[in-house]
Amino acid sequence: MNSPSDSSSDSLPVIAEKSRVTLHFALKLVSGEIIDSNFERDPVSFTMGDGNLLEGFEKSLIGMVAGQKNSCVIEAEFAFGISNPDNIQRFRRHEIEPMVAESDTVLEPGLILSFADAAKGELAGVVHSVEAEAVLVNFNHPLADKDIVFDVHIIEVAST
Repeated sequence: MNSPSDSSSDSLPVIAEKSRVTLHFALKLVSGEIIDSNFERDPVSFTMGDGNLLEGFEKSLIGMVAGQKNSCVIEAEFAFGISNPDNIQRFRRHEIEPMVAESDTVLEPGLILSFADAAKGELAGVVHSVEAEAVLVNFNHPLADKDIVFDVHIIEVAST
């Protein structure tokens, strides 16, 4: 595992707040299961602090330079958060059934449903359980409560 102090060149731009960063990454569960990766695709670019990367992941990049590779574990609370029991909502079954009635989808735990939030944006919920008269839907992030392994290869760093 490389750390930012492993840099052999003081002339390369160092990742800091507002840096423009291009990288390859992989997000994995601690078990090794890959959640997402772009190592087989084009690298992605973003500006530190622009909201494209969660703060816990950004903090692990501070001090790195182009060419560096790193692997670290982002604890759940700094990755996708800790589950909030208040984010599991109870709906009357007759309110949910029309959402799946015109498809071959079975109303069962694990089914992902799309809801409109207060601002008319899309909000995904996962069916937690199905009861005779009710359906419990979990609106927590699917990766809540999970530590995430963050593998990165920094391609380019530009100061802004």
